[in-house]
Amino acid sequence: MIDVDLVKKLVDIVSHSNIEELRIGDKEIKITIKKSTKPYKIQEVPQIKEEVREPSSEDRESEKGLFITSPIVGTFYRAPKPDAPPFVEVGDEVKVGQTLCIIEAMKLMNEVKSEYNGIVKQILVENGEPVEYGQPLFIIEPIGDR
Repeated sequence: MIDVDLVKKLVDIVSHSNIEELRIGDKEIKITIKKSTKPYKIQEVPQIKEEVREPSSEDRESEKGLFITSPIVGTFYRAPKPDAPPFVEVGDEVKVGQTLCIIEAMKLMNEVKSEYNGIVKQILVENGEPVEYGQPLFIIEPIGDR
């Protein structure tokens, strides 16, 4: 069985280092992670009509809620496919473990799941936009138990 968290960590290590290629494995599983030398092509995704913006420092101080941040560097997608509805909308109630978005990194699709039970108060990134490690993606107003 492949440890997805380990693969994500390895991709992150390779993407933030001078390592061009990493190979690991055992008798059953072999994994190779290479940095791409070709230009990265981002698929055109339909624009979302709601206004989504990065919060100012005043917003962050006054906004009641918890941030969900990007676990890796990559491209933010609100839906599993370009023609599919978004995983969540502002105002939706979410549960711990529910998928909020996908971050694509080095051709791997990484689901970002809610760490909280709550209401989506803001979506801070636009669909198809590049994101950095630790960048706030969502503000969740907590409800019930974490």
